[in-house]
Parts: sequence; C-alpha cells; structure tokens
Amino acid sequence: MKKEHFSSYKETTDFLFGQLAVFQRDGGSAYKPGLDTARALDDAFGNPHRRYRTIHIAGTNGKGSTAHTLAAILQCAGYRTGLYTSPHLVDFRERIRVDGKMIDGDAVVDFVNRYLDMELPLHPSFFELTMTMAFEHYANSGVDVAVIETGLGGRLDSTNIISPELAVITNISFDHTQFLGDTLEKIAVEKAGIIKPGVPVVIGEAAGGVRKVFEEKARSCCSDIVFAQDCGEITASDADDCGNNVYTTAHFGTIAAELSGEWQRRNAATILEAVKQLREAGFNIPDTAVAEGFAKVCELTGLAGRWMKVAEEPLTVCDTGHNTGGWTLIAPRLAAHGGIKRMVVGFVNDKDIGGILEIMSSIPDAVYYFAQASVNRSLPAERLKEQAALKGIEGQSYASVEEAYKKALADSGKGDMIFIGGSNFTVADWLSARR
Repeated sequence: MKKEHFSSYKETTDFLFGQLAVFQRDGGSAYKPGLDTARALDDAFGNPHRRYRTIHIAGTNGKGSTAHTLAAILQCAGYRTGLYTSPHLVDFRERIRVDGKMIDGDAVVDFVNRYLDMELPLHPSFFELTMTMAFEHYANSGVDVAVIETGLGGRLDSTNIISPELAVITNISFDHTQFLGDTLEKIAVEKAGIIKPGVPVVIGEAAGGVRKVFEEKARSCCSDIVFAQDCGEITASDADDCGNNVYTTAHFGTIAAELSGEWQRRNAATILEAVKQLREAGFNIPDTAVAEGFAKVCELTGLAGRWMKVAEEPLTVCDTGHNTGGWTLIAPRLAAHGGIKRMVVGFVNDKDIGGILEIMSSIPDAVYYFAQASVNRSLPAERLKEQAALKGIEGQSYASVEEAYKKALADSGKGDMIFIGGSNFTVADWLSARR
C-alpha cells in the first residue's frame, strides 16, 4: 500500500471507500471471514477494546434497533457509551458514536494517517480498519461501555475479537446465505459464534433446530442463556396517537417507545431481558433510564431508517428492511394503510429477492416505482422490474431513487402513502437527496 497522508476528511473517506474492500459497495468480493487481520490490527493499536466494557449484538433483523436502544438506555443511566453499527446511511461517521455524537472528521483523518505511517504487513478490509478506528476512539474518549454490532454473521466477524459482558442475538432468518449457510441452522451456528465461555447470552426468538443450536453452544461455553420470547416481560402492547408502541411490562412499568411496529415490540422484549442481565453484571440501570432510552432513542443515538415517518402529506415512510424476515412485518403495516401505496423500492444485486417480491405481491393498492441506488451492488431497476413482473407486480423503472421518488410524489393524491425502502442504499440515496 502506498504511504501517503491526507489533510481532509473527504480525502480520507475517499481512500477508505476507494482503496479498501468495502462490502457495502462491492458485496461478496469484500467479505473477509476470519479474525487474524482484526487481531493483528488490534495488537498494533494497543488492544483498545480492553479498556472498557462491551456488549456484543448479532442477529438477522433488529440488531441495529436493539444496539441503538441499549446504547440510549446506558446513556440515560449515566454511562459514557460508545456505539458501533453498520452500514451508515449518509455519513461514514454515523458508524462510530460516543453518547450519540459522531466521531470528528479530524479524528478519522488522524487515525488513517497513523495507520499508514505504521506500514503494517496487512491488507485489511474497510470493515476491519474502521472497526479498529472505532475501538481506539472509544478508548480515547473514555467510554465506560461500548455497544458493538456485528457486521455480518458472528463467528468470523471481525468484531468477535472482543470479550463482552453480554451477548445478544435478536433472531435468525435467511440473509447472506452465500456466506452464512443455506439453512437457518447453519446461519444460527455462525451467529452463535459470538457466545463466549462464561458470558451470558440473550436470544430474542428461536425455535426448533435454531433454538437447539443456541442451547448447545451456550452449554458448551457454560454460559447462561435466556430466550426473551419465554419471559413474558411485555404483558401488553398498544399504540399511542402517533402510532408509536406503548408497552405494559412486568418489571419496568409502562414504557412509551419512540419506535413503532411489530418488529420493535419483539426487539423491546429482547432489550428488556438484556437490561436485566446487565443489572446482574453490576450495571446500575434504573427504570427511569430504561423508559427514557426507549422514548428518545433516535434523538440520543441518531438512529434513522426504521419505519421513519418523514412527511405527513402525503404520509411518507422509509424503512431499511432488506430481507424476507423484515418484509414479513413491513408488508402488513403497508397493507393496513387504506389509500394507494406508492412504493419506491430498490434492492442490491446479491440478494435472493424472490421471497421479498412474493411478500410484496400481497400488498393491496400498491403502485411500484423501481429505483436503482447509487452503489455498485444495486440491482438495475429494469432487471428489478422484470423480476417483479414474474410475481405479478407491475411498475416503472427509474435511473435513480430521487427520480423515482419525485414521480411518486407527483402522482400522489389525498390519502396516498409513499414508501421508500428495499435496502439501506435506497433509503440512503433518498435521505441524501433531501439534504
């Protein structure tokens, strides 16, 4: 790698995205399973993750919302809290936060220049290098605890070098099958890889062979395991006037949550069991902090893209759900809206979207605007249109998300709804166009 120095944040991020293998952009060619490079980088920077406590979160759906909400709760409990998530929507710095504040651009530049000066005999991926950046930033920022979301899988994900206080696995459904396996049990084995000896684990949902995988892994590690679905912590769930979830709980009182929808109710059950485990580990987390964290998660952590309402007339919602598990819950919410649903959707080209299209075909009164996001992995809109037609879904194709959205907006009448989704990149392009 050529040794050079950067003076601006833009130059530095151009390097990170341009010269390193980036899964967000390149897909499978950037996937580097294994921990050797991550450990070598960690050693080179003095093992920063050992200077604070960590919580490790994996799962197919809901891990981002779960990570953000746990971070918000810990912040409200008075802990200086790091949060590492991926991918970002608009700005790379979204991935690395301390008490909700993104890492400064100057810190990104400084880290990359110091890494280049080391001239290490390594060829890290984008994820490996930026993870190390995050871990060092948390140490330099004096965090008490960092909530770390896996990138892909668990067992061979580079974040798995940490030794956490708690492991959380939200659920298992089909996603990234080319890397993680073609059965739910195989995917579960990869996710279960974050379970470590003596470290308690909270599982959100699991059944049959998947549950058995988690139970056997926990048993082999002598780790306490809790299945949130068995605990009945949420005794009732309703929605307020804004459509946000309100939970009646067994031990935390009534919780008014900022995030809405069925997925978030399931995530909430997992989060509350995680809080119980953290209390057992010595964290002082009062019920008031739990309630405030749920109520202000977006404000406190910068979370975006989860059934995110961005306009009332016409009602406009974006959601980053990008696999069949996510769409089994998105589709009913869309179907419940009485007017025409104007669907601005785009997908990446390495997903098996047949199952998603099957689910989408059940949404009544939907008009489709097929869009192509501005990343290499984006499925061409015309190909998406052709695949959708095979499922009986008709629509028009557009060269960009912005163009598709503008047409949907122009077509909208009173009572219509606009939905933007299908991938993180579709939502990201739309949010960028609004800036």
